[in-house]
Amino acid sequence: MSSGPLLEVAGLTAGYDGRAVLHSLDLTVGAGEIVCLLGANGAGKSTALGAMTGLVTASAGTVSLDGESLSLRSPHAVARAGIAHVPEDRSLFPSLTVRDHLRLADSRRARRRSGDPDGAPVVLEWFPALERLMATKVGLLSGGEQQMVAIARAVMGRPRVLLIDEMSLGLAPLIVASLLDVIARLAVDTGCGVLLVEQHVALALDVASRAYVLGRGVVTYAGPAAALAADHAELVASYLG
Repeated sequence: MSSGPLLEVAGLTAGYDGRAVLHSLDLTVGAGEIVCLLGANGAGKSTALGAMTGLVTASAGTVSLDGESLSLRSPHAVARAGIAHVPEDRSLFPSLTVRDHLRLADSRRARRRSGDPDGAPVVLEWFPALERLMATKVGLLSGGEQQMVAIARAVMGRPRVLLIDEMSLGLAPLIVASLLDVIARLAVDTGCGVLLVEQHVALALDVASRAYVLGRGVVTYAGPAAALAADHAELVASYLG
């Protein structure tokens, strides 16, 4: 087992149709740490997450989990290694129930890892509101409830690193704050590292220890989240400049 960062990204370059959108990204996430990846629309944030999980083909660079290279692995192999990805569109099945989604995400391997032989939805400890909705089709849920399902499904696999893309999309700030509180507790309780792409910058920086800012696919800031939160000029430049 490596003594370094849990997730380590080095020199990651990726894009579409031969055109690079992300350029030489260096990034780390430690066990139990929440890290923000911020930037304006089109900065390359979603491309970065896709390249880390094999959904977008990287043209250069490496992605390692606890010292083991995951480069060139398929998305399902990356997931099995311990990286879970909650995409921006949530990728839920409207006609399936909450219980169906959690069952789909459960696995014998994950149950062995957690010591939970029955595969019971331990995620209800973090998302108790889902308990009364287990038999409800996801298409009938509110946006906040759907986001809970998307995150709970990812957590069912007992990931070592959780990547969450624009969790707040379409949600009220109060709901976003509540979800971020859950993510913070989850990281502490499980030791899972979290990489968070988020448009509610102030709320995200409040729960994160470190932050990276992307501008046109290049890192323009890497450092403490608190320092970035206090630097209004840097934030404005990052998102408007």
